[in-house]
Amino acid sequence: MSSLRETYESLNLEPKPIRPHILAAATVVFGDDYYAGRRETINLSGFVQLNKWPMPGFEHRVDEKGHAELETELISAPEVGIKGYSYELDDRIQVLSNPFLPNSGHVRQIVPGKNFPAEFYIRRFGILETSTLRLAHRNVIDIYGVVDSIPPYKKPLTGPYLGSPRGDGPFDVVQAPNVVRGTTLPEAWYPANDQNEPVGLTPTVFFAASAGPCMSMLVDPSMIMQVSLEGQIEVEVNGKTEVIELEGDYRKAAGTEILLFGPDKHDEGQGVLAQMARVAMVGHNEALGGRVMLRASWPRPSGGTLGDGTEDSLSRVRFPSELNIDAEFELVTPHGNLYAARPAHVSGKLRDLEATGSELRMVGADSPLVTTDGTVKARLTGVRLAMRDAHVGETAAVNI
Repeated sequence: MSSLRETYESLNLEPKPIRPHILAAATVVFGDDYYAGRRETINLSGFVQLNKWPMPGFEHRVDEKGHAELETELISAPEVGIKGYSYELDDRIQVLSNPFLPNSGHVRQIVPGKNFPAEFYIRRFGILETSTLRLAHRNVIDIYGVVDSIPPYKKPLTGPYLGSPRGDGPFDVVQAPNVVRGTTLPEAWYPANDQNEPVGLTPTVFFAASAGPCMSMLVDPSMIMQVSLEGQIEVEVNGKTEVIELEGDYRKAAGTEILLFGPDKHDEGQGVLAQMARVAMVGHNEALGGRVMLRASWPRPSGGTLGDGTEDSLSRVRFPSELNIDAEFELVTPHGNLYAARPAHVSGKLRDLEATGSELRMVGADSPLVTTDGTVKARLTGVRLAMRDAHVGETAAVNI
Protein backbone atom coordinates (compact mmCIF):
# COMPACT_ATOMS: atom_id res chain seq x y z
CA MET A 1 0.00 0.00 0.00
CA SER A 2 1.44 3.36 -1.02
CA SER A 3 0.68 6.65 0.71
CA LEU A 4 0.57 10.12 -0.77
CA ARG A 5 3.87 11.89 -0.26
CA GLU A 6 3.51 15.54 0.64
CA THR A 7 5.56 18.39 -0.72
CA TYR A 8 5.27 22.08 0.14
CA GLU A 9 3.61 22.67 -3.23
CA SER A 10 0.41 21.34 -1.67
CA LEU A 11 0.31 24.32 0.75
CA ASN A 12 -0.36 26.77 -2.11
CA LEU A 13 1.84 29.41 -0.48
CA GLU A 14 1.46 32.91 -1.86
CA PRO A 15 4.41 34.41 -3.78
CA LYS A 16 4.88 37.28 -1.36
CA PRO A 17 6.91 37.96 1.79
CA ILE A 18 5.87 37.08 5.32
CA ARG A 19 6.14 40.15 7.60
CA PRO A 20 5.25 38.90 11.11
CA HIS A 21 5.83 40.30 14.59
CA ILE A 22 8.68 38.65 16.45
CA LEU A 23 9.44 38.14 20.13
CA ALA A 24 13.07 37.45 20.91
CA ALA A 25 15.74 37.36 23.59
CA ALA A 26 19.51 37.37 23.66
CA THR A 27 21.89 36.75 26.54
CA VAL A 28 24.55 39.41 26.06
CA VAL A 29 27.95 39.69 27.74
CA PHE A 30 29.41 43.20 27.64
CA GLY A 31 33.14 43.87 27.46
CA ASP A 32 36.15 42.24 25.83
CA ASP A 33 36.33 39.28 28.26
CA TYR A 34 33.58 36.69 27.82
CA TYR A 35 34.26 35.10 31.21
CA ALA A 36 34.42 38.30 33.29
CA GLY A 37 31.99 40.54 31.41
CA ARG A 38 28.65 41.88 32.59
CA ARG A 39 25.89 39.44 31.58
CA GLU A 40 22.31 40.39 30.79
CA THR A 41 19.37 38.68 29.09
CA ILE A 42 17.52 41.28 27.01
CA ASN A 43 13.94 40.94 25.79
CA LEU A 44 13.55 42.16 22.21
CA SER A 45 10.73 42.49 19.73
CA GLY A 46 9.97 43.97 16.35
CA PHE A 47 9.09 42.61 13.00
CA VAL A 48 10.90 40.73 10.27
CA GLN A 49 10.52 40.17 6.57
CA LEU A 50 10.98 36.59 5.41
CA ASN A 51 11.18 36.11 1.66
CA LYS A 52 10.48 32.56 0.50
CA TRP A 53 9.54 30.25 -2.31
CA PRO A 54 7.38 30.64 -4.47
CA MET A 55 8.73 34.21 -4.75
CA PRO A 56 11.05 34.68 -7.76
CA GLY A 57 14.62 33.59 -7.05
CA PHE A 58 13.69 30.95 -4.45
CA GLU A 59 13.51 27.23 -5.14
CA HIS A 60 11.47 24.26 -4.05
CA ARG A 61 13.09 20.85 -4.41
CA VAL A 62 12.77 17.22 -3.36
CA ASP A 63 16.02 15.31 -2.78
CA GLU A 64 16.78 11.72 -3.71
CA LYS A 65 15.55 10.50 -0.29
CA GLY A 66 12.21 12.28 -0.61
CA HIS A 67 12.78 15.30 1.67
CA ALA A 68 10.98 18.36 0.31
CA GLU A 69 12.61 21.73 0.98
CA LEU A 70 11.87 25.39 0.22
CA GLU A 71 14.33 28.28 0.31
CA THR A 72 13.96 31.36 2.52
CA GLU A 73 15.84 34.59 3.24
CA LEU A 74 15.66 37.06 6.11
CA ILE A 75 16.01 40.46 4.44
CA SER A 76 17.26 43.82 5.64
CA ALA A 77 15.37 47.13 5.48
CA PRO A 78 15.43 50.32 7.60
CA GLU A 79 12.25 49.38 9.45
CA VAL A 80 12.94 45.63 9.83
CA GLY A 81 14.62 44.30 12.95
CA ILE A 82 14.22 43.74 16.68
CA LYS A 83 14.82 46.12 19.56
CA GLY A 84 15.00 46.10 23.34
CA TYR A 85 16.30 48.03 26.33
CA SER A 86 19.58 47.17 28.03
CA TYR A 87 19.88 47.81 31.77
CA GLU A 88 23.66 47.49 31.58
CA LEU A 89 24.03 50.07 28.81
CA ASP A 90 21.05 52.24 29.82
CA ASP A 91 20.32 52.33 26.12
CA ARG A 92 18.19 50.92 23.36
CA ILE A 93 19.76 48.13 21.34
CA GLN A 94 18.57 46.76 18.04
CA VAL A 95 19.57 43.76 15.98
CA LEU A 96 19.30 43.97 12.20
CA SER A 97 20.17 41.76 9.25
CA ASN A 98 23.45 42.60 7.55
CA PRO A 99 22.43 43.92 4.11
CA PHE A 100 25.84 43.01 2.60
CA LEU A 101 25.62 39.31 3.44
CA PRO A 102 22.91 36.71 2.63
CA ASN A 103 20.75 35.70 5.59
CA SER A 104 19.51 32.63 3.76
CA GLY A 105 18.00 29.34 4.85
CA HIS A 106 15.29 26.79 4.33
CA VAL A 107 12.27 24.91 5.61
CA ARG A 108 12.91 21.17 5.17
CA GLN A 109 10.93 18.05 5.93
CA ILE A 110 12.26 15.99 8.82
CA VAL A 111 10.38 12.86 7.68
CA PRO A 112 10.47 12.34 3.89
CA GLY A 113 7.08 12.99 2.34
CA LYS A 114 5.60 14.64 5.44
CA ASN A 115 5.57 18.45 5.45
CA PHE A 116 5.52 18.91 9.22
CA PRO A 117 7.24 18.85 11.64
CA ALA A 118 9.94 20.60 9.63
CA GLU A 119 13.45 21.91 10.16
CA PHE A 120 13.68 25.72 10.06
CA TYR A 121 17.18 27.01 9.43
CA ILE A 122 18.71 30.47 8.76
CA ARG A 123 22.36 31.45 8.34
CA ARG A 124 22.31 34.69 10.33
CA PHE A 125 24.66 37.63 9.79
CA GLY A 126 23.59 40.40 12.13
CA ILE A 127 24.29 44.01 12.95
CA LEU A 128 23.94 45.25 16.55
CA GLU A 129 23.34 48.97 17.07
CA THR A 130 23.03 51.23 20.09
CA SER A 131 23.10 55.02 20.24
CA THR A 132 26.92 54.87 20.26
CA LEU A 133 27.88 51.46 18.83
CA ARG A 134 27.59 49.60 15.56
CA LEU A 135 28.86 46.02 15.78
CA ALA A 136 29.19 42.98 13.53
CA HIS A 137 30.30 39.38 14.07
CA ARG A 138 32.80 37.38 12.03
CA ASN A 139 31.26 33.92 11.90
CA VAL A 140 27.75 32.99 10.82
CA ILE A 141 25.21 32.31 13.60
CA ASP A 142 23.20 29.23 12.68
CA ILE A 143 19.54 29.66 13.70
CA TYR A 144 17.65 26.40 14.07
CA GLY A 145 14.25 25.19 15.23
CA VAL A 146 11.40 22.78 14.54
CA VAL A 147 8.18 24.25 13.13
CA ASP A 148 4.74 22.82 12.48
CA SER A 149 3.32 25.37 10.03
CA ILE A 150 4.17 28.16 7.58
CA PRO A 151 4.20 30.85 8.86
CA PRO A 152 5.36 29.14 12.08
CA TYR A 153 3.27 31.25 14.49
CA LYS A 154 3.61 30.50 18.18
CA LYS A 155 0.34 30.01 20.04
CA PRO A 156 -0.54 33.28 21.88
CA LEU A 157 0.51 33.55 25.53
CA THR A 158 2.77 30.51 25.44
CA GLY A 159 6.42 30.48 26.46
CA PRO A 160 9.63 29.84 24.51
CA TYR A 161 10.84 26.89 26.61
CA LEU A 162 9.52 23.47 27.48
CA GLY A 163 9.36 24.50 31.11
CA SER A 164 9.91 27.72 33.07
CA PRO A 165 13.51 28.14 34.20
CA ARG A 166 14.34 30.90 36.66
CA GLY A 167 17.32 33.13 36.10
CA ASP A 168 19.54 34.51 33.38
CA GLY A 169 21.66 31.38 33.18
CA PRO A 170 23.89 29.75 32.44
CA PHE A 171 21.50 26.80 32.03
CA ASP A 172 20.52 24.37 29.30
CA VAL A 173 17.86 25.61 26.89
CA VAL A 174 15.09 23.34 25.58
CA GLN A 175 13.02 25.40 23.18
CA ALA A 176 9.37 24.76 22.36
CA PRO A 177 8.12 23.97 18.84
CA ASN A 178 7.96 27.05 16.56
CA VAL A 179 10.80 28.67 18.53
CA VAL A 180 14.23 29.03 16.92
CA ARG A 181 17.60 29.74 18.52
CA GLY A 182 21.23 30.33 17.72
CA THR A 183 23.14 27.07 17.87
CA THR A 184 26.68 28.33 17.11
CA LEU A 185 27.28 30.41 20.21
CA PRO A 186 29.01 32.13 21.93
CA GLU A 187 29.83 34.64 19.22
CA ALA A 188 31.91 37.81 19.53
CA TRP A 189 30.79 41.16 18.10
CA TYR A 190 33.34 43.76 17.01
CA PRO A 191 33.17 47.42 15.94
CA ALA A 192 32.01 47.58 12.31
CA ASN A 193 33.11 49.73 9.39
CA ASP A 194 30.85 51.27 6.73
CA GLN A 195 30.60 47.91 4.96
CA ASN A 196 29.48 46.21 8.19
CA GLU A 197 32.77 44.33 8.42
CA PRO A 198 34.19 43.59 11.90
CA VAL A 199 37.31 45.62 12.64
CA GLY A 200 40.18 44.71 14.96
CA LEU A 201 40.67 41.85 17.40
CA THR A 202 39.03 43.33 20.50
CA PRO A 203 35.33 42.52 20.83
CA THR A 204 32.80 44.77 22.54
CA VAL A 205 29.93 42.31 23.09
CA PHE A 206 29.33 38.55 23.07
CA PHE A 207 26.12 36.64 22.45
CA ALA A 208 26.07 33.75 24.91
CA ALA A 209 24.56 30.31 24.52
CA SER A 210 22.31 30.74 27.58
CA ALA A 211 19.68 31.76 28.67
CA GLY A 212 18.30 33.58 25.62
CA PRO A 213 20.59 32.18 22.92
CA CYS A 214 19.68 34.49 20.04
CA MET A 215 16.17 33.07 20.44
CA SER A 216 12.97 34.12 18.64
CA MET A 217 9.40 33.18 17.83
CA LEU A 218 6.83 34.62 15.43
CA VAL A 219 3.45 35.75 16.74
CA ASP A 220 0.41 37.15 14.95
CA PRO A 221 -1.23 39.89 17.05
CA SER A 222 -4.18 41.98 15.91
CA MET A 223 -2.68 45.14 17.41
CA ILE A 224 0.62 46.18 19.01
CA MET A 225 0.80 48.89 21.67
CA GLN A 226 4.20 50.45 22.43
CA VAL A 227 3.72 52.66 25.47
CA SER A 228 5.90 54.88 27.64
CA LEU A 229 5.29 54.22 31.33
CA GLU A 230 5.88 56.03 34.59
CA GLY A 231 4.82 54.96 38.04
CA GLN A 232 6.03 53.19 41.12
CA ILE A 233 6.41 49.84 42.78
CA GLU A 234 6.31 49.08 46.48
CA VAL A 235 8.89 46.58 47.68
CA GLU A 236 9.30 45.31 51.22
CA VAL A 237 13.02 44.96 52.03
CA ASN A 238 14.16 43.83 55.49
CA GLY A 239 10.71 44.56 56.92
CA LYS A 240 10.56 48.10 55.53
CA THR A 241 8.41 49.24 52.61
CA GLU A 242 10.36 51.00 49.88
CA VAL A 243 8.51 53.09 47.27
CA ILE A 244 10.50 53.14 44.04
CA GLU A 245 9.69 55.63 41.28
CA LEU A 246 10.18 54.17 37.80
CA GLU A 247 9.91 55.29 34.19
CA GLY A 248 10.52 53.96 30.70
CA ASP A 249 10.26 55.60 27.27
CA TYR A 250 9.09 53.47 24.34
CA ARG A 251 11.41 55.46 22.03
CA LYS A 252 14.31 53.83 23.92
CA ALA A 253 12.58 50.43 23.58
CA ALA A 254 11.62 50.78 27.26
CA GLY A 255 8.16 51.25 28.79
CA THR A 256 6.01 48.35 27.66
CA GLU A 257 4.83 46.51 24.59
CA ILE A 258 1.35 45.01 24.83
CA LEU A 259 0.06 42.62 22.18
CA LEU A 260 -3.66 42.17 21.56
CA PHE A 261 -4.99 39.00 19.91
CA GLY A 262 -8.55 39.03 18.58
CA PRO A 263 -10.56 35.78 18.41
CA ASP A 264 -9.36 35.20 14.84
CA LYS A 265 -5.79 35.04 16.18
CA HIS A 266 -6.26 32.41 18.90
CA ASP A 267 -8.19 29.20 19.57
CA GLU A 268 -9.63 30.11 22.98
CA GLY A 269 -13.11 31.01 21.72
CA GLN A 270 -14.42 34.56 21.91
CA GLY A 271 -12.70 37.48 23.58
CA VAL A 272 -9.44 39.37 23.16
CA LEU A 273 -6.23 38.03 24.67
CA ALA A 274 -3.48 40.40 25.84
CA GLN A 275 0.21 39.87 26.45
CA MET A 276 2.64 42.26 28.14
CA ALA A 277 5.51 41.16 25.93
CA ARG A 278 8.19 43.59 27.15
CA VAL A 279 8.57 45.85 30.19
CA ALA A 280 11.57 48.04 31.03
CA MET A 281 11.21 50.71 33.74
CA VAL A 282 14.20 52.14 35.57
CA GLY A 283 14.50 53.81 38.99
CA HIS A 284 16.76 54.03 42.03
CA ASN A 285 16.64 52.54 45.50
CA GLU A 286 19.43 52.44 48.05
CA ALA A 287 18.01 49.45 49.95
CA LEU A 288 18.36 47.36 46.78
CA GLY A 289 21.80 48.70 45.96
CA GLY A 290 21.11 51.60 43.62
CA ARG A 291 19.75 51.57 40.07
CA VAL A 292 16.98 49.02 39.52
CA MET A 293 14.85 47.94 36.57
CA LEU A 294 11.42 46.33 36.46
CA ARG A 295 11.13 43.95 33.53
CA ALA A 296 8.86 41.22 32.20
CA SER A 297 10.04 37.61 32.29
CA TRP A 298 11.18 36.02 29.03
CA PRO A 299 10.54 32.37 30.07
CA ARG A 300 7.09 33.04 31.59
CA PRO A 301 4.61 35.03 29.45
CA SER A 302 2.59 37.81 31.08
CA GLY A 303 -0.87 37.04 29.72
CA GLY A 304 -4.39 38.33 30.22
CA THR A 305 -7.46 39.76 28.51
CA LEU A 306 -8.98 42.99 27.22
CA GLY A 307 -12.75 43.48 27.36
CA ASP A 308 -15.52 41.35 28.79
CA GLY A 309 -14.62 38.13 26.96
CA THR A 310 -17.67 38.01 24.67
CA GLU A 311 -16.25 39.96 21.73
CA ASP A 312 -16.06 38.21 18.37
CA SER A 313 -13.37 40.65 17.15
CA LEU A 314 -11.06 43.33 18.50
CA SER A 315 -13.22 45.97 16.84
CA ARG A 316 -16.14 44.88 19.06
CA VAL A 317 -14.37 45.90 22.29
CA ARG A 318 -16.27 48.79 23.89
CA PHE A 319 -14.18 51.47 25.58
CA PRO A 320 -13.37 52.23 28.30
CA SER A 321 -12.53 48.56 28.67
CA GLU A 322 -10.94 46.46 31.38
CA LEU A 323 -7.38 45.23 30.80
CA ASN A 324 -6.27 42.40 33.10
CA ILE A 325 -2.79 40.89 32.98
CA ASP A 326 -1.03 38.37 35.20
CA ALA A 327 2.37 40.02 34.98
CA GLU A 328 5.47 37.88 35.48
CA PHE A 329 7.76 40.58 36.87
CA GLU A 330 11.47 40.50 37.55
CA LEU A 331 13.60 43.14 39.27
CA VAL A 332 17.14 43.79 38.07
CA THR A 333 19.44 45.21 40.75
CA PRO A 334 23.20 45.91 41.01
CA HIS A 335 23.55 42.90 43.33
CA GLY A 336 21.68 40.40 41.18
CA ASN A 337 18.26 39.79 39.71
CA LEU A 338 15.14 39.01 41.70
CA TYR A 339 12.23 37.00 40.33
CA ALA A 340 8.61 37.24 41.44
CA ALA A 341 7.57 33.84 42.75
CA ARG A 342 4.01 34.32 41.51
CA PRO A 343 2.32 36.56 38.92
CA ALA A 344 1.27 40.06 39.93
CA HIS A 345 -2.27 40.69 38.74
CA VAL A 346 -2.42 44.20 37.28
CA SER A 347 -5.61 45.73 35.95
CA GLY A 348 -7.09 48.99 34.80
CA LYS A 349 -9.36 50.54 32.21
CA LEU A 350 -8.09 51.46 28.77
CA ARG A 351 -9.79 54.62 27.59
CA ASP A 352 -9.19 53.49 24.00
CA LEU A 353 -6.52 51.74 21.98
CA GLU A 354 -4.27 54.80 22.12
CA ALA A 355 -3.80 53.96 25.83
CA THR A 356 -2.40 57.36 26.89
CA GLY A 357 -3.76 58.35 30.30
CA SER A 358 -4.74 54.84 31.37
CA GLU A 359 -3.35 53.28 34.54
CA LEU A 360 -2.68 49.73 35.69
CA ARG A 361 -2.52 48.78 39.36
CA MET A 362 -1.62 45.59 41.17
CA VAL A 363 -4.65 43.87 42.67
CA GLY A 364 -4.56 41.00 45.13
CA ALA A 365 -1.78 39.14 46.92
CA ASP A 366 1.79 40.33 47.00
CA SER A 367 4.67 38.17 45.80
CA PRO A 368 8.04 37.12 47.20
CA LEU A 369 11.02 38.29 45.15
CA VAL A 370 13.53 35.47 45.09
CA THR A 371 17.00 34.70 43.82
CA THR A 372 17.71 31.97 41.28
CA ASP A 373 17.96 29.39 44.08
CA GLY A 374 14.65 30.49 45.64
CA THR A 375 15.99 32.58 48.52
CA VAL A 376 13.51 35.32 49.42
CA LYS A 377 15.20 38.74 49.37
CA ALA A 378 12.17 41.05 49.24
CA ARG A 379 8.44 41.20 48.52
CA LEU A 380 6.60 43.00 45.75
CA THR A 381 3.62 44.57 47.49
CA GLY A 382 2.35 47.19 45.05
CA VAL A 383 2.52 48.26 41.39
CA ARG A 384 1.17 51.37 39.65
CA LEU A 385 1.87 51.89 35.96
CA ALA A 386 0.65 55.06 34.25
CA MET A 387 0.55 55.00 30.45
CA ARG A 388 1.95 58.06 28.68
CA ASP A 389 2.97 58.50 25.03
CA ALA A 390 2.01 55.54 22.88
CA HIS A 391 2.44 54.21 19.38
CA VAL A 392 -0.29 51.77 18.33
CA GLY A 393 -0.44 49.85 15.08
CA GLU A 394 -0.41 46.50 13.33
CA THR A 395 3.40 46.48 13.01
CA ALA A 396 6.24 47.49 15.31
CA ALA A 397 8.94 48.77 12.99
CA VAL A 398 12.41 48.97 14.51
CA ASN A 399 12.77 52.63 13.50
CA ILE A 400 9.83 53.77 15.66
